[in-house]
Amino acid sequence: MQDVVFQIAIVALSSLVTAVIALYVISRIVGRQQRKAALVPAHPELEQTVFLFDGDELVDATGPARCLLEASPLASSDWGRLQAFLLPRFDTLTARLKDLPAEGRIELRGIPPQYGGPALRLIAETVNNMMRLTIIDPEAEGRGVLVDGLSQRALEDELDHLRHALDLAPTLVWQEDPERNITWANRAYLTQSGALDEADQGLLWPLPRLFDLDASSRRHAARRVMLTDQAGLEHWFEVQSFAGEDGHLHFAQHADSTVRAEKALRDFVQTLTKTFADLPIGLAIFDRNRHLRLFNPALIDLTTLGADFLSGRPSLYALLDRLREVRMMPEPKDYRSWREQMTELETQAAKGFHEETWSLPNGQTYRVTGRPHPDGAIAFLFENITSEVSLTRQFRAELETSQAVLDNISEAVAVFGAAGDLTLTNAAHQTLWGYSQDNVQRITMTDALRRWSERCERSAIWSQARVCFSRREPAQGEIRMNDGRRLMGRFTPMSGGGLMISFTPLVADVQPARTITGHLAATGSD
Repeated sequence: MQDVVFQIAIVALSSLVTAVIALYVISRIVGRQQRKAALVPAHPELEQTVFLFDGDELVDATGPARCLLEASPLASSDWGRLQAFLLPRFDTLTARLKDLPAEGRIELRGIPPQYGGPALRLIAETVNNMMRLTIIDPEAEGRGVLVDGLSQRALEDELDHLRHALDLAPTLVWQEDPERNITWANRAYLTQSGALDEADQGLLWPLPRLFDLDASSRRHAARRVMLTDQAGLEHWFEVQSFAGEDGHLHFAQHADSTVRAEKALRDFVQTLTKTFADLPIGLAIFDRNRHLRLFNPALIDLTTLGADFLSGRPSLYALLDRLREVRMMPEPKDYRSWREQMTELETQAAKGFHEETWSLPNGQTYRVTGRPHPDGAIAFLFENITSEVSLTRQFRAELETSQAVLDNISEAVAVFGAAGDLTLTNAAHQTLWGYSQDNVQRITMTDALRRWSERCERSAIWSQARVCFSRREPAQGEIRMNDGRRLMGRFTPMSGGGLMISFTPLVADVQPARTITGHLAATGSD
């Protein structure tokens, strides 16, 4: 009895397992059929472009739909790739998809293409809580090639954009076959060649040839070509060519402004060259690598360096070495110190304005000036200032002689300039009024009158001195100092707005001799 019960249990359990397995297989088959049914279009004879999305995740798609995704721009997800294709063509897509759960089915008409043709249609439906999108191209309907039509549509859109960009480009572009026949050209070339009629509708064929490029010149490197229009005006172009299996592709860029700028630059350089040739100052310009790029004839005369040497574009240090050899620069104590000095010369000239005075062994004196130039270049100016230095030394010697003469007379003399500043005085004046050599040059007429009046008894001569300075009238009078010494003060206007003042000591019962001040005053009045 127990065996019978056990067998019945085994049979029942096997039947239950078999039933479960059968139900599972049936559910899988039914689910697959439902998904396939969701993708089946209303017209099964055409393979349409259909996508099935569960949220942002692509569940399934037809072959044309997957080809369309591959042709779309890259994105982070399949939904993003599809949006990149749909949004430029359906401007209300985002807003209308929000209504899809409530409506169940919506149909959109796309934006008409910019270059003509019917607009795309989009059908969005909800199927088993998923979204099915169907894209229809009216041009391909009924022909059984809808997928090819959409792929072709994407390629044609890109081609239209490229053609539109080439038509707007100011550069002349044209294609030649191996027989040098022009097979294609952009609008700029057609306009320049006159291939378009006045209404911009018709096209002359074959296309006229603007540039006569031989086989040797049709290379990758750019070259400049000149054209003459019907009015006789010259137009320049930079032409560049690229070889291919089907001929050559040429590009021509307008270069009129470049040619004019180069001509203006050449004229300017010629003007500078002529100017530099007439300069008595030697000019040497070194590039950023410190090689001589430009010099004038005066540099040859001042440095005694030959034109052959300078034309060889020597370096800065090679030129300085040659100057040292021909003794046209200060004699250095040793080569190391000279090298450091020349390095300092280059460094300071590169940073900004730098000037040195060279006392040459032959007795001449040169002023060497260094100035920075754009792009790291340096310009050096060599100027012979021997006569200027000699004149300065001579003038300084004359001043020292005149000062020595003034210092050896007993009369105290002071000269004020037109601005009222003390410009000249002698030792007797400094001793009489207690001035030191350091502060005597910083005294004004007002300061001097204050010091003189403080060290003297009250006198009207000081008021007369102010009148003499302002009205340019001479004055003189006796002055008694606080220590009892008597002086004769003379205030004499001078040419140029200056004023000379002298103080002569007076000795009782002795007529003073004619002083140098009186002599100078008499000479000035003459």
